[in-house]
Amino acid sequence: MKPTLRRRDVPESMLQADASLHPVLARVYAARGVTSREQLDLRLSRMLTPAALGGLEAACTLLRDAITNDARILVVGDFDCDGATGAAVAYRGLRMLGARRVAVRVPNRAIHGYGLTPALVADIVADGAPDLLLTVDSGIACVPGVHAAKLAGCRVLVTDHHLPPEALPEADAIVNPNLRGDGFPSKALAGVGVMFYLLLALRATLRANGAYEARAEPDLSRLLDLVALGTVADLVPLDHNNRVLVAAGLKRIRAGLANAGIAALIEVSKRRMHELSATDLGFSIGPRVNAAGRLEDMQIGVECLCCDDSVAARELAARLDAINAERRGVQQDMVDQAEAAVAKLHLDGDLPPVLCLHESDWHAGVIGLVASKIKERAHRPVFAFAPAGEGSNELKASARSVPGVHLRDLIAELDMREPGLIQRFGGHAMAAGLSLDVADFNRFRTAMSALAAERVDPAMLAAELWSDGELFGDEIDLALAEALRDGGPWGQAFPEPQFDGCFDIVSARVVGERHVAMKLKDRSQRTLDAIAFGAYDGRLPSGRVLAVFQPIVDDWRGERRVKLLVRHVEPT
Repeated sequence: MKPTLRRRDVPESMLQADASLHPVLARVYAARGVTSREQLDLRLSRMLTPAALGGLEAACTLLRDAITNDARILVVGDFDCDGATGAAVAYRGLRMLGARRVAVRVPNRAIHGYGLTPALVADIVADGAPDLLLTVDSGIACVPGVHAAKLAGCRVLVTDHHLPPEALPEADAIVNPNLRGDGFPSKALAGVGVMFYLLLALRATLRANGAYEARAEPDLSRLLDLVALGTVADLVPLDHNNRVLVAAGLKRIRAGLANAGIAALIEVSKRRMHELSATDLGFSIGPRVNAAGRLEDMQIGVECLCCDDSVAARELAARLDAINAERRGVQQDMVDQAEAAVAKLHLDGDLPPVLCLHESDWHAGVIGLVASKIKERAHRPVFAFAPAGEGSNELKASARSVPGVHLRDLIAELDMREPGLIQRFGGHAMAAGLSLDVADFNRFRTAMSALAAERVDPAMLAAELWSDGELFGDEIDLALAEALRDGGPWGQAFPEPQFDGCFDIVSARVVGERHVAMKLKDRSQRTLDAIAFGAYDGRLPSGRVLAVFQPIVDDWRGERRVKLLVRHVEPT
């Protein structure tokens, strides 16, 4: 689907008169709602305080008592990067704060399902029930699992950021900024961010009880590299508070202070630590951690992030890199199948407002990536289904949406209309998951299509490509590329700047498997190097084109210059 190019509005802003800012960067900030220098202040002192986050008092009491009584604490993570980094933050932070008996358990996607399920609780209890179960990045929808844990004699502390169901689990304490009535100003915290805030509050509680009268307080800022990675990888909106957290984590990494696991992942990703960006976290480091939970066992990812030995960390990072390479192959096969199914729907008529795709041999760990890819290309919500496990009669779906279509609300309404159809569901506006019986797939697809036809405005399904406008004359230079690189962190809801312009293609060639390297001539007849990753579809662009691009710093062989990273190209 050919997108319509849209240029962001640039409201009047005092930043545009700030001589210390690159004028193009000032324009970019204004288009993202930044109106003052204060909003660009990303010092850690500008982070929101934990005071307004609900549930902290009860949670800190549980953890304080567990530390005082040398209780067994089991951290239950999740099988994505947010859950893995959150579990590592919990493990490292609790040990820094005095807990001696802390362990981490991550559910296996194929065996236990999502979160703290009764099946996971049964396995945990079989190994000896811990005194306290602490969930990270999950738990708010795990009502049966929390109940099973309580019956087994465990105390349960839930930390999560997902939207809550109508009935909350019977946990001893819950910390979640998205609980109804919670007063925390930022609802965009990732699971790892919620855990970090809980540790800050716990340190304050221990301080008030005299824990640091005879010893120095632990420096919890050492955990911010993990917080930054999980926050970016989970695609939560980068509001000001999250930008503060990510900026602080990147600062530690660039200073060479990353923990051994993250340092090893950066090395295996062939990225430069001293100039690592949020984009690198999201597209290079995060996927390698995520791959473990998608195809194997996220315990490998957690071990890497908790590792302090550089040699062992390198070995674990190499395993994650190999798993990620396998994941890319599986993903490409599934995306090819999904695109063929969508092409057939095209032949049969107009695409429905919501796509429901399913193949019996798809891998449940990769369907979220497939849904995301097809959503980008078809520009409509996509549900990708796969068997929950070998021989299982249950289908799992990962869904991704477009702006304006709230996935979780759509699923919740369908659940009310069709009682018993959906076994479990949860998620956000833009990403959600659900389970149903394999025999009910066609019923779900029909019912969801009918509901979406009522609820989804066709205007929301129009593909759009957003630009920060045209660059003129000599604006495309190394100084601009450096200003844009250093002006982040960029991410969800604070998108990386990209611009549009017309160019003549001097030359184009395929590099690697699907990348296109080009030389482009602008209107001033200056020739610029450009690269479009994954863009080769059997034809090379030629003639005069409209390109949407980012100016980036290229220091190939030690020579620093500006290069264009092309995101979209089409004939003019």
